Amino acid sequence: MALLPLVRGLSLGAVGFLLGGGLAAGIRGLMGLDPWSAEPVIVVGYVFGLIGWLLGVGLWGTWAREWLGLAPKKDHVHDWRRYFRFCTDHKVIGVQYLVTFMVIMLLGGLLAVLMRVELMQPGKTLMGPGQFNNAMSLHGILMVAVAVATIMGGFANFLVPLLIGAEDVAFPRLNALSYWIIPPVAVLLLATPLMGGFDAGWTAYPPLSVINAPGQTLYLLAFLTFGISSIVGGMNFLATIITLRAPGMSWSRLPIFVWSIFAAALISLTATQFVAYGLLMIILERVAGTSFFNSAQGGAPLLYQHIFWFYSHPAVYIMILPAFGVVLEVLAHFSRKPLFAYKWVVGAFLSIVVLSFFVWAHHLFTSGMADYLHLPFMVTTELISIPTGVVFLAGLGTIWLGRLWLTTPMLFALGFLFNFLIGGITGIFLADVPTDIQLQDTYFVVAHFHYTIMGGEVFAIMAGGYYWFPKITGRMYNDRLGKLHFWWMLVTYNLTFLPMFWAGVQGMNRRVADFPPELAGVNLFASIASFFLAASFVVLVYNLVVSWKRGPVAAANPWRARTLEWQTTSPPPLENFPAEPQVMGSPYDYGVPGSVHSRPGIAGGAQEVKHAQG
Repeated sequence: MALLPLVRGLSLGAVGFLLGGGLAAGIRGLMGLDPWSAEPVIVVGYVFGLIGWLLGVGLWGTWAREWLGLAPKKDHVHDWRRYFRFCTDHKVIGVQYLVTFMVIMLLGGLLAVLMRVELMQPGKTLMGPGQFNNAMSLHGILMVAVAVATIMGGFANFLVPLLIGAEDVAFPRLNALSYWIIPPVAVLLLATPLMGGFDAGWTAYPPLSVINAPGQTLYLLAFLTFGISSIVGGMNFLATIITLRAPGMSWSRLPIFVWSIFAAALISLTATQFVAYGLLMIILERVAGTSFFNSAQGGAPLLYQHIFWFYSHPAVYIMILPAFGVVLEVLAHFSRKPLFAYKWVVGAFLSIVVLSFFVWAHHLFTSGMADYLHLPFMVTTELISIPTGVVFLAGLGTIWLGRLWLTTPMLFALGFLFNFLIGGITGIFLADVPTDIQLQDTYFVVAHFHYTIMGGEVFAIMAGGYYWFPKITGRMYNDRLGKLHFWWMLVTYNLTFLPMFWAGVQGMNRRVADFPPELAGVNLFASIASFFLAASFVVLVYNLVVSWKRGPVAAANPWRARTLEWQTTSPPPLENFPAEPQVMGSPYDYGVPGSVHSRPGIAGGAQEVKHAQG
């Protein structure tokens, strides 16, 4: 039965939840407390249920049997059923991530449409203030999860071992674990409306996040679990890149996408634990009566904001660094030029990693932070724009005088540059204390954040998706539909979010279901544009689904690119390469006479392949 692991996982997860919830109820009864208080039962039950889910879906047979001295069971399924199992093949895990987060992105987009319906006119249109805040909060965390995990979990899992000439990641079973704790996260988030929702936003600031509906606890558990996946994934990528590079794949020959994943993994491993502590503290406030953030009992609500943003501003770079890597990869191959300022870009990536830990407090300029801290954090925030600008200029330098091949992925990469320029320029206003105080919590912030994450990250996801689609599926997509999707999405995206800068300057507050009547026109315009933006994704889904099923068979290297993932079949075989490849030069030396990036791994002897010089 194809779905047997999922059925077994759900069954053991339910049993685990009942055992854990019963244990919590029993302990509370012995302590003289209400045994069936919902949130303590949910928290303990979830921990046991998560363990049961993992054991049932495949952790027991693949891994945990060894803990008891038993031989692990080998899964001999190599067809479509492996995508529904605890499979350790990095390519399968990459596809699992990509499909999962594509669905989550579409669900998050539908919530955004509901919000824009409410904001079409002043007063109540569809939802009341509480319902709007719940929808806004759920939309926020779903899309943040998409931004964090689609490239880091999806593209990186599928491609990093291929790009460095490895057979798999360093810890394949840990890699599978990092994915299979994601489905419970999605279930928890989608179940929050059944428990009253959570209206504290994705930031979950106390005291509201401590006293609101039980749906907040489901959110906190989901975010905490997602953080565990991020930590495990970051550690695995670092170990893989450091230890499993093919012979000749020196640090100076790494594809820029691999460097971007390495930099993001450093942040993921070191920073995520801090937000996990903050979330755990709020859970303890809700279920155990602690007082970390209760000022009446000696706590400090601002403590949470420091902990949260010490992770969450570096987390912006967990999102955007891999996006930079995708875009630079695409720009270099479709410009048929060497990547401009490669070493400077690597240095910029590593500088961003370091500086990202010194800018968190600009989120607290209006929260009562000491005045003497404003200047140093304003300076560090401005400083991080320098390495970010280096990366942006490297993209421009790469396409300058290049022989541009305007395929769908190239168009999305160019769209990224256009959108990110607007996001970067408007970010300067929010980095400076005087303008930030004026613009804080307005739609100027909404527009800036979306130009950075959707205009940047999501456009990069589209560029990478179209670029690597032939390698992942073995099929070619309809390029005309791809270009239609690009132009439709680019135009409607800018029509939706550019007016929000003006609305923010006029004082329109974010996270509020209503607005002054004089802003009715701009909101109606943005809402109508957003509906057309949402419709553009119908083209994407149709093109990808139909092409995956019936598209023309893809060649091993349809783009005539130099990097290693294109020097094997599409899709790659189980162990990626017939034999270990030998790396001999830069992956971006287009136009350099005699340049060869690698000798392909061919059993029985190596055969040098001259790559297209373009």
